[in-house]
Amino acid sequence: MNAARVARVIVDSPLPQLDRLFDYAIPERLRESAVPGVRVTVPIRSAGRLADGYLVAVSDHADFEGELSELDSVVSAARVLTPEVARLARRVADRAAGSASDVLRLAIPPRMVRVEKAWLAAEHARDESGDDPNTARHRELRGYRPELGRAVDEGGRVAVDAVPRLARTGSGEWVGGWAVTLAELAARCVDGGRSAILAVPDYRDLDQLQAALAELIDADAVARLDAAQPNQDRYRTFLRCLEPRPVVVIGNRSAVYAPAHRLALIALWDDSDPLHAEPLAPYVHARDVALVRAEEERCALAFVAHTRSLEVQRLVELGWLTAHSPEPRVAPRVLVTAAQSGDAAPSRVPEGAWRAAKEGLELGPVLVQVARPGYAPIVACAQCREAARCARCGGPLGIDRAGAAPSCRWCGAIATGWQCSHCGSSRLRLVTRGSARTAEELGRAFPGARVIVSDGERRVTTVDGRPALVVATRGAEPVTEGGYRAVLLLDGDRMLARESLNVGEDCLRWWSNAAALAGPGAPVVLAGVAGPLAQALATWRQPAYAAAQLADRRALRFPPAVRIATVTGTAKSVADALAALEPGTFIDVLGPTPVEPAADGRARSSRAGATPGPARSASMHPDTVRGIVRFDYAHGAAVATALRSAVVRAATKGRRPRGDRGYRPPPTLRVRLDDPEIA
Repeated sequence: MNAARVARVIVDSPLPQLDRLFDYAIPERLRESAVPGVRVTVPIRSAGRLADGYLVAVSDHADFEGELSELDSVVSAARVLTPEVARLARRVADRAAGSASDVLRLAIPPRMVRVEKAWLAAEHARDESGDDPNTARHRELRGYRPELGRAVDEGGRVAVDAVPRLARTGSGEWVGGWAVTLAELAARCVDGGRSAILAVPDYRDLDQLQAALAELIDADAVARLDAAQPNQDRYRTFLRCLEPRPVVVIGNRSAVYAPAHRLALIALWDDSDPLHAEPLAPYVHARDVALVRAEEERCALAFVAHTRSLEVQRLVELGWLTAHSPEPRVAPRVLVTAAQSGDAAPSRVPEGAWRAAKEGLELGPVLVQVARPGYAPIVACAQCREAARCARCGGPLGIDRAGAAPSCRWCGAIATGWQCSHCGSSRLRLVTRGSARTAEELGRAFPGARVIVSDGERRVTTVDGRPALVVATRGAEPVTEGGYRAVLLLDGDRMLARESLNVGEDCLRWWSNAAALAGPGAPVVLAGVAGPLAQALATWRQPAYAAAQLADRRALRFPPAVRIATVTGTAKSVADALAALEPGTFIDVLGPTPVEPAADGRARSSRAGATPGPARSASMHPDTVRGIVRFDYAHGAAVATALRSAVVRAATKGRRPRGDRGYRPPPTLRVRLDDPEIA
């Protein structure tokens, strides 16, 4: 008789108390199909109640000493969970005080039955190449010394300052120099029979990266995992990544979890972009996942950007990353001009910027970067200058187009017959000008010129080389043939007025990325900004600015000099969680303090000029408080373990009766490490 076999399963459940491996007996009917990596269904607690899960390992013995329940079924023969991704999910979850099942929900797309059956029926070629890296054709990396290529070939960790120029591909498309660098690094991996993962913030970057890869790598070797793809296409691409042959995986933040055969490189473009921050539990930033995975799989790691993030700068100063800059040095021609005073339209654009735009229009397209989308995102009372608010929900009012009635930015209600609650006036004034209003004003200033608007609502990715005024919100700038003939960076003072610890770094990144779209010798005009930020942009020395900011953070013990954890819940649950921390494992605790309902309503993405939205306060307990724990990186594991234990204890407490409404679960205790919203 065959010995009993035991399946170790991770259950797909949001309950923190189920975040561990469960042992199940493998019945005889499933002995052949129950292999590591497949989807399974298992009984939970009582007969008839089933849960989905993944079979992580098969063993000859069980950790549980009692009688084991049996696996209910094997859902599919596709082994969608590789051992590498299973280990990564566990390490990432432990680092963030989260659940491995939450990580796997991000890593593995939902199952598409027809796609999976077709993939299982197909013949998959296997990789027959050896492990000798010398079989690679060592492609030259344009714009860098050979040391960068050798470092990646040898599994090194690098921070790369991107070439601030556009480049033309073999098919005639224009892409950023950063895309060419990533494509060349990935091609070196494929030439050596190994795989690479390239993660970028959004679809604009993906399009450029895919175009750069097209002339270096066969299309079959490129797998695009795009959040905007239909589920069938996304799952088909995911299954391609499981095949035992080299692949270059390109995608958004979740691409860092993708399976890849013999992974040689993980690279992130513009890691400080907020779109790399994961909004779903356990909220782990793509940069942190890449750091963990590169260590786990001993592969090369590259962070490429025009503006180095403070997190990457910290690793450079520690010697964990090696910095590489373009050789010879390339920098845009940046001019800094002071803003004029007054409320007239020309005051937004100083004389030097007007002159640059006029001269640039004679040669080709001119880029005008603005802070906000829409027509007039914010309006105020014309008499008392108080911000105009919605009478229904209290949200800010704005105007979507010329002649339109003001409407609420939160609930969308039309504010017909609006009256100021402070002075009673019914007249409005424009406080900010969005992309549409700016385009209207520039169209009047330059009669006959084409005006193109690119923002979150109007998706424009490329512009031809004919003269045009291209008005774009930050992060939504299209690429043009040969680069813009002039770049105007407006509304810098408004961008800097945002309340955030990272506002300086964000603005420098927005401006640098726009400046990199300028053609050779074209002027880049920064209006209305002075000081260290303007100097860093004008001299193109972003790493020096990052180093200065990091030094200030160390003195103040702000992240990323230290790590933080936010603990949110009722006063008692937060107090119990904070009391569970071992003395000596943390620096200090700030709070707990009450959480205002509007505090969680901020929009996470400012990539294309997104504006804050209304708070989602319906699920927030009225007595919610938040505490902030500061701790050193060396004590991260101890703090995460203690806080995770507190979450499990809070989740397993008995439910108290609520009279006529039955049972009410206790408020959820929420723990988030390295919360970017705190900054």
